[in-house]
Amino acid sequence: MNSIASKSVAEFFGTFWLVFGGCGSAVLAAQVITSVDGTPINIGIGLVGVALAFGLTVLTMAFAIGHISGCHLNPAVSVGLVIGGRFKLSELVPYICAQTLGAIAAAGVLYLIASGKQGFAIDNTTAGAFATNGFGAYSPGGYSLLAAFIAEVVLTGFFLVIIMGATDSRAPAGFAPIAIGLGLTLIHLIGIPITNLSVNPARSTGPALLVGGTPLVQLWLFWLAPIVGATLGALLYRVFEKESSTG
Repeated sequence: MNSIASKSVAEFFGTFWLVFGGCGSAVLAAQVITSVDGTPINIGIGLVGVALAFGLTVLTMAFAIGHISGCHLNPAVSVGLVIGGRFKLSELVPYICAQTLGAIAAAGVLYLIASGKQGFAIDNTTAGAFATNGFGAYSPGGYSLLAAFIAEVVLTGFFLVIIMGATDSRAPAGFAPIAIGLGLTLIHLIGIPITNLSVNPARSTGPALLVGGTPLVQLWLFWLAPIVGATLGALLYRVFEKESSTG
């Protein structure tokens, strides 16, 4: 039995990896401009690459630390798993603290690396600056507060359904990290144009604290909506469980 201390340390480093890998791909690799015969060409990984990077961080950490902490890496997931009866309420606060601190540390390390490039600067008036989340003028696609809220609720809700379904004792053993990683990739493909996609309050907090300004003011949405979505997703899966057990 792993102690809460070892679980929290695992969640810290796991969330660090998620934010460093996912947000790092957006900050460092989404757009990489080179020149061919004097013509600027973007050889960056783009939206699809960033979405895949987020999925890969969860997939790799699920195999690395899943047996230690369950690999939540996300306060909303931890809340949802409490609601779903898969996680102890007594361990919720230490997990959320570890996840949030891991995300902040990752954003700090990412800033140290990114600021080493000549001409680097964070413009907190630009949508998605330093991989921040936002709505309205701070949405990559200009989506409203309502649209952002609905998207974050729905996408987080389905993410919880995927997590609870993939880790169900009746599911094929050993494949949960793949399903969860691909699920996170899919919801990023959908959600990046809307809010730069959060579905994870810790992931949103790290970059927002460094950028400040409106992204920090709007951070409340990226705590509220994912937690609401995770709660609804967990409740929905409990209905599935009940129906399948009585069917």
